[in-house]
This record gives sequence, C-alpha cells and structure tokens, in this order.
Amino acid sequence: MIGLRSTLFVVLFYLWSAAFAFPMLALLVCPRRWTMTAFRLWSSGIFWMLRVCCDIRVEVRGREHIPVGRALIAAKHQCMFDVFAQLAWLTDACFVMRKELVRIPFFGLYARKAGMIVVDREGGSSALRKLVRDARARLVDPRELVIFPEGHRGEPGHAGDYQPGVAGLYRDLGLATHPVATNSGVHWPAHGFLRRPGVIVFEFLPPIPPGLKRGEYMRRLEDEIETASNALLSL
Repeated sequence: MIGLRSTLFVVLFYLWSAAFAFPMLALLVCPRRWTMTAFRLWSSGIFWMLRVCCDIRVEVRGREHIPVGRALIAAKHQCMFDVFAQLAWLTDACFVMRKELVRIPFFGLYARKAGMIVVDREGGSSALRKLVRDARARLVDPRELVIFPEGHRGEPGHAGDYQPGVAGLYRDLGLATHPVATNSGVHWPAHGFLRRPGVIVFEFLPPIPPGLKRGEYMRRLEDEIETASNALLSL
C-alpha cells in the first residue's frame, strides 16, 4: 500500500511541477517576488499531496523563532523536501545551493530569477569568498538566507561534516543564526521513492547570538541541530 500511494504521489508531484514550470516562464520578465509567490503556491500543493496521497502531515514548531526579514538560517538537510517546505513559511527566502542543481531544467532558471546563491563545493577559499559577497548582495533586501551546513543530504540520525561556509557567513554578516532541526528523511528518504506515513517536523530553535568564536559557534550549532533532530526521529 505504501508503494502504491508513493507512486501516486510521485506521478502527481511531477505533473504539478510541470503545470507550474511552463507558465512560470512569463515570470522571468516580472519582479523577483512574483517568482517567490509562485514557489510558495507550488510548495503548498506538495503539502496537500503528501497529506492526501501518503498520510504525511507537516508540522512547524518553534514558530516564535522564525525570523522575519534579514536573517541567517542554518537547517538540517535530509531530503529535497527541506527546500520546498521552507518556501511556505519564510517571507523571502534565499537558499545557498550547489551549482549542480542549476542544471535541472526550469528549476535552475527560476532559482536564479529568485536570487538564490549558487556555490561550487570544490572551489575552496575562492568559493567561500564568493559566497560571502553574494550573501551581502542578497541581504541588501530584507531576506532570510538559508544554508544547509552539512552541504548535502544526510541520513536521519547521522551528523554530516559541517562545512565552513556557515561560519564564514556568521562571522562576516554579523547576524544571529537560526538553527532548524527536522526528521524529514524518515518520511521522505533522500534516495528512493517511498514516502512513509507520519509527521514531518521542522523545528526552529532559539537563535545563536552573533560574536562567538568560530570553534565555539560550530560546536554549538552542530550540537543543537543534531540533538533536536534526533529527538524527532520517533515521530
């Protein structure tokens, strides 16, 4: 039964995405915020399909910690849904994304229009400097900058290697960091098409204030995200 319902969801997901992909071409000549609004509508449809097809609900905890306006958000990353979901409740999100994603038809085009930041994970220190420059440019507007500190999707219950990009942004932007925990990978695995019933939770944790030393900041960020994410695995 899970396989059948998951198959139905996958079919509807791609049909829904295609229904948005072509009309959104017209938005390329419109203001950026129009593209962000279209992304939010697309994301809301995915929420509905998850609930109806797969008996998966999405819950947001710690709403009092969701930033509004200029902010740095560091989120746990377990599946592609982590990006879709956050578009629904952040007012003007700017995601840090790896350059390989830009090659996805339509998605890469619209991501650039939405002002997302593209990084080369193999670029070393020059990529880090470009990341900081791009972040400063995006945050001229009151946007939420979202980065996945591990740099890639990981398995639930396992901490990835937290990359230096988030520390560079924290230091140079002078902003508090808003950590986000999740159990998304339990219900939407990083690989495969099965969608397991239950509750996907995104939990916004109390912000980490600016000004910490790099080592202390990285230890605190990883500990808070991993501890909270592991506590959600039984849902």
